[in-house]
Amino acid sequence: MITLETLQRWLDAPSETERLEFKEAKQQYDSTKLLRYCAALANEGGGFIVLGVTDTRPRQVVGSHAYASQADLNAIKLRIVQTLDICVETTALQHPDGRVLVFEVPSRGIGQAIAFEGAYLMRSGESTIAMTQDKLRAIFAEGQPDWFSQPAKTNASPDEVIALLDTQAYFDLLKLPYPTNRDAVLERLEGEGLINRSESGWTITNLAAILLAKKLDAFPASLARKAPRFVHYEGTNKLKTRDDIMGTRGYAVAFEGLVDFVHAAAPRNHVVEQTLREDVKMFPKQALRELIANALVHQDFNTSGASVMIEMYDDRVEISNPGLPPIKVERFIDEYRSRNERLADLMRRLGICEEKGSGVDKVVEAAEHYQLPAPDFREGDLRTTAIMFGHQDFADMSKNDRVRACYQHCCLLYVSNKRMSNQSLRERFGLPDSMSTISQVISATKDIGLIKADDSETMSTRYARYLPYWA
Repeated sequence: MITLETLQRWLDAPSETERLEFKEAKQQYDSTKLLRYCAALANEGGGFIVLGVTDTRPRQVVGSHAYASQADLNAIKLRIVQTLDICVETTALQHPDGRVLVFEVPSRGIGQAIAFEGAYLMRSGESTIAMTQDKLRAIFAEGQPDWFSQPAKTNASPDEVIALLDTQAYFDLLKLPYPTNRDAVLERLEGEGLINRSESGWTITNLAAILLAKKLDAFPASLARKAPRFVHYEGTNKLKTRDDIMGTRGYAVAFEGLVDFVHAAAPRNHVVEQTLREDVKMFPKQALRELIANALVHQDFNTSGASVMIEMYDDRVEISNPGLPPIKVERFIDEYRSRNERLADLMRRLGICEEKGSGVDKVVEAAEHYQLPAPDFREGDLRTTAIMFGHQDFADMSKNDRVRACYQHCCLLYVSNKRMSNQSLRERFGLPDSMSTISQVISATKDIGLIKADDSETMSTRYARYLPYWA
């Protein structure tokens, strides 16, 4: 039941969540917009549309006269049922500051997406937009066997299973002794859900093939095309290609070799650390490892003809994967959500991935240690891209580079139970205490809403401490 106490909890929430949408609607609210939000919320698992409340913090009840009569309310509910085929419940709350009208939107059915005026909708900021292809594919695939459970090869003999999969590497990565007989090997793989027994032989799943294949091209082309691709360009654009190499083995058995190969291909970089000068690779190996692992684990496997791309330039490396992230890119440091939990879990146990949520932290930490520009995480139309840059002096960094580094530094300290200060940010950039530019960077980052002052510490500007906006 929705009560005034429920409303107060919503008002106190730090931000609009996936299940809450606030609108002032003092006099009325456009019925078409309401239908669009109902469709979008239903597609996202259901939620609440709250009329009569400001949608910016601090939220306040302003009261709404929208759909004030019972006849108007019944009419809009009927229109929602007829248009979207969902039944929306409504609750009118009499708050001291005015009437608040709540629409409770149910979730769509399993494997079904709700369309309005020919478009499947989702929310984006303060508006509704057409759903991305990867989200639609995920909805329509609900209730069906997931990609990893689907067969890569059927009716295989025991000898074929051993010939196609690198079972020795599997046991080595798990740090287990290799069984003394073939049946024990098959039993272990079967217990893991990598292969399944049938009357006509063994079925090798996509999960087993993508992780353990000795040769990916021994399996269907749709699976073989999931191999990571490495492209090395000359210069800082795509005009001239030096190397273009497609992986041939499963992710688990080839991972360490892939990381070593990419790291070896990186240009050398002249880095100054305190008074010691040494030649090192442009990109820290640990950062490359985490970014490649993340791209492999978080890709959308239902996207056909697309693979993880590792593109090396003279000044940066771009690592991208098909599919859009399930969380906002600016929350990569503190949140974790994978669309491929089975794959992520097995790759963690095989020692390829770190614990949940720690990978991006290590990338940012490595960038700070080597005083590199902050990595950039970008969400495109169909792909998610992480960019690691070569060394740049602070004076050569753009305003966006500096702001991004400030925000990431603030996040990194916060998840370590520390707070960013003017001094800590100067140290991150390797600048002397006399540099006043740091205050300008902090102000610019605050102005666009990425960080905020930690008022619990001190009100003094000199000793100010800062938090990420979401803290």
